[in-house]
Amino acid sequence: MPIQVLPPQLANQIAAGEVVERPASVVKELLENSLDAGATRIEIDIERGGAKRIRIRDNGSGIAKEELALALARHATSKIASLDDLESITSMGFRGEALASVSSVSRLTLTSRTAAQSEAWQAYAEGRELAVTLKPAAHPVGTTADVVDLFYNTPARRKFMRTEKTEFTHIDEVIRRIALARFDVTFILQHNGKTVRQYRAVSQQSQHLRRLGGLCGPAFVARALGVSWQHGDLAIHGWVADPAAGELPEIQYSYVNRRTMRDKLINHAIRQAYQDQLAGTQQPAFVLFLNVDPHQVDVNVHPAKHEVRFHQARLVHDFIYQAVVTVLQQSTAPRLPIGDEGAGPSAPENRQASGRNHFSLPAGEASSLWGARQPDGDNDAPHAGAASSSSAVMGEASVSAGPAVAGNPHSFGRVVTLVAPCYALVESASGLALLSLPVAERGLTERQLTPCTEQLRAQPLLIPLRMTLRDEEAAALKRYQPLLQEMGITLQAHLHQAILNAVPLPLRQQNLQNLIPDLLGYLHGETSVTHHQVAVWLARRLQHESVVWSHSRAIQLIAEVERLCPQWVKAPPDGLLVTLNFEAAIKALNHD
Repeated sequence: MPIQVLPPQLANQIAAGEVVERPASVVKELLENSLDAGATRIEIDIERGGAKRIRIRDNGSGIAKEELALALARHATSKIASLDDLESITSMGFRGEALASVSSVSRLTLTSRTAAQSEAWQAYAEGRELAVTLKPAAHPVGTTADVVDLFYNTPARRKFMRTEKTEFTHIDEVIRRIALARFDVTFILQHNGKTVRQYRAVSQQSQHLRRLGGLCGPAFVARALGVSWQHGDLAIHGWVADPAAGELPEIQYSYVNRRTMRDKLINHAIRQAYQDQLAGTQQPAFVLFLNVDPHQVDVNVHPAKHEVRFHQARLVHDFIYQAVVTVLQQSTAPRLPIGDEGAGPSAPENRQASGRNHFSLPAGEASSLWGARQPDGDNDAPHAGAASSSSAVMGEASVSAGPAVAGNPHSFGRVVTLVAPCYALVESASGLALLSLPVAERGLTERQLTPCTEQLRAQPLLIPLRMTLRDEEAAALKRYQPLLQEMGITLQAHLHQAILNAVPLPLRQQNLQNLIPDLLGYLHGETSVTHHQVAVWLARRLQHESVVWSHSRAIQLIAEVERLCPQWVKAPPDGLLVTLNFEAAIKALNHD
């Protein structure tokens, strides 16, 4: 087939594969457009879980007649115009793909009026070239996006939609997430002609808890502890649930510059703050809003914009950790004796893997730690000219000069720097040591593939994988099928034809078409095998050989190992940790 330019409709439908996952994705994109237009009231009308109709009406600034047709074109947007704008995004949307993608897989009608116009205009795209037709219409100032028959022209996409109830539940959750970030906007949700939700706008601080209760429920509000921290260009506010109040509601919402996030770094910092206060299967509960200088965060790293990349990842991580852990510790701290009322709460000790608590420093001193941007998201930048591991250590020492952090018996220590190609230099009360990151990663994978862990629960594949087995592979499957089933690998076979229906979480992102036959080949060569041996084989097979380690990634890995394999801190397995002995080096340098 020769290289050719794709027709506009096909190009838009390919783009829609990322933008329009399900009806809730359409609702999210359209709501973000309404908010960017300055709307203070948004009405959402849903029919049949969004499959039949999604109609969103706002009172925003509207779209001018001469720009209405352009709004349905690909990569057309009013929100950025240059590379400088892309590096400092303050709007919710910015890629200019949403309306074009939606119109390619549905019947989209866009009706809008600006305050400067005497009448409204309506636009819709049709035909293979998606030509836009304009006609006058009646509409107040604002915009209505009417999406009818989602996926009508892509039946393969439509069959992946769930039941009407399930799809509407996803829409309801999207609206809740957005409404939590915009207390100043009224949201009204209807489903099949019936009003389901009304989130009224509030302007007074005293009304925020009432709005929060309507969104997250009274159980969360009853346990909510207010969070309000600011340091330099970083600020965080919101609520965390007091774990001492009993079982927590399943509320976990985090935002960066009002944009809803499911970011691993943010969630990790919050879990770290809660880890000593949760019992059993308790999970943190929180609604937190992080404000960052737009130049310090990249929001263009995830197709659905659920994750971001911080230029100073470690600084942001520790800032969130300190804010949450301080509030939690203050809620359980004993009352001060008489005469000590004037002594404010002291900042808690920082997490071991992160080093010194920068947020106990004066604002001017700590804000200078932003420094130069680092390509790997690490804020512990060596001073200019540092070109080796040793100079990087000296740069770190100059930043965090002062007494070493107190020892923690449950931690390997703080990560001082990385030593090429794959080692972390860690400092604890017992001294400095080198920790092998590949060994830690492999050991963690082995732990996750051990039966009776949460990660080993069988997770159904969206599309079952069919494969043809060789004689030895079929024999191995017949012999070890119960063991594989216990490890979350659901594999059924008839003669030499096999169907893989489910795998555990650690295997979800792997090339299963190659991995499963290789696993069966390994099992065929063993006379007997245990769960642990299979876990060890899989961990080695999944080892990432070309990982580029960053400071923040090392911290996250070590913290996860400390959580899942705490016994390794006192008794590390072979090849994981080597304590460094500086006596010989000191003697060599001591010429006097």
